[in-house]
Amino acid sequence: MVTVRVHLDDFGAENGPLRVVPGSHRCGRLGELVQHRIRAANGEVVCTVPAGCTLLMRPLLLHASSAAASPGHRRVIHLEYASRQLDDGLEWAGFA
Repeated sequence: MVTVRVHLDDFGAENGPLRVVPGSHRCGRLGELVQHRIRAANGEVVCTVPAGCTLLMRPLLLHASSAAASPGHRRVIHLEYASRQLDDGLEWAGFA
């Protein structure tokens, strides 16, 4: 799977940009304690993105948005793509 984030507004340092933990998507689903350990070990990267640009990431990548230091819009179109069916009888929403 891959996530595509199309930024409609600037996501600069003052506008609460996305923060990600590099490589964390390779660990699968993680409990809260393990998330803290991986973040401490790997650090995090702040993803500043100008309006009109896209950011690609894996959905399981540990990520969070900071609180905005200055008021403003933080609009983003968030799309997820997968190349196969879901396992264990799960279905994509709207998939028929």
